[in-house]
Amino acid sequence: MMLKIPKLLGSPLIEKIHEILTGAEFVDGKLTAGMAAARVKNNLEMKKEPKRQELLVRILMGSLSQNETFKAAVFPYRMADPIFARYEPGMTYGDHVDDPIMGGGGGGLFRTDVSMTVFLNDPDSYEGGELVVQTAFGTQRVKLAAGDAVVYPSSSLHHVAEVTRGQRMVALLWIQSHVRDPAQRELLFDLNQAREQLLREAPEARSTALVDKSFANLVRMWSDV
Repeated sequence: MMLKIPKLLGSPLIEKIHEILTGAEFVDGKLTAGMAAARVKNNLEMKKEPKRQELLVRILMGSLSQNETFKAAVFPYRMADPIFARYEPGMTYGDHVDDPIMGGGGGGLFRTDVSMTVFLNDPDSYEGGELVVQTAFGTQRVKLAAGDAVVYPSSSLHHVAEVTRGQRMVALLWIQSHVRDPAQRELLFDLNQAREQLLREAPEARSTALVDKSFANLVRMWSDV
């Protein structure tokens, strides 16, 4: 499932992120790419500085922890620290699939189930730079407002179109989900929307109780925990 999450970050937080990024050193993005991806990757990524990274992580994790759409769609278990990527004119990232296992060091290894792009620049400030994802329903091209995000299965073949004007700035995250299978996550997301509506509109109805029970038991059945 590909899902857009509008206004994950409000304008004040976007401004704060750009303030923190001011003066940061950006290095060749190939340094964080796997062997296959490095051949097609042409961007810049913020060099991790502990204090700057801590502030940025706090902003993003705080917003994600409060976003009900993100939690309902992703069932987050573990997340990688975000990468902040910059694309200048002529830069692109060719077709690739995200590494299935990430992490290491003190944080341990984790499986990547869900990939997430958070857009940090106004889409009118640059040309090109669309996230292009191959899905079961055809090719999807995504270029969202600053503060909006999109999540999609990490197993998807995708690329970033060449930036031809301006600067594309994004935050990238990878998540291990409590529910490994993307089809199961989509079913649970849809079922939960119906469940929440029933809980609001007919909390005493037997059908509400049955849907609520079924949702809980499917989470129990499919969860890796």
